[in-house]
Amino acid sequence: MTSRRFDFAFDPRYRIAGLPFGVLPATTWVEVGDGRLRARFSWWTLDSSLANVAGVEQSGGYAFVKTAGPPHLSFTDRGVTFATNGSRGVCVSFHRPVPAIDPTGTIRHPGATFTVADPDGFEAALRDA
Repeated sequence: MTSRRFDFAFDPRYRIAGLPFGVLPATTWVEVGDGRLRARFSWWTLDSSLANVAGVEQSGGYAFVKTAGPPHLSFTDRGVTFATNGSRGVCVSFHRPVPAIDPTGTIRHPGATFTVADPDGFEAALRDA
């Protein structure tokens, strides 16, 4: 399988909020291929086997204060959000939680949300894999 890279969709307000954290179009992407789901969000990364993906669904209507800037940790379910807009994203759930938000890997996430520019294509790539 060839890899597909998905860029993030940047809302201007999110772009400004992300600047201090190095969250820029050049430092953010999600890739599906070679049996892996890989994401980069400035200094933060997520890497999982595609076999570990349990589900995928689209969502949206994210609150700016809860999603703008660096990745955000949900205190209710420990999910991580990589957001560059509040409109639309893809939520990926995992069979085994994955590290992403802290450099030690102590915090593991049962799910991750990505606000990519092509949510339909990203969802399809995950389902096809």
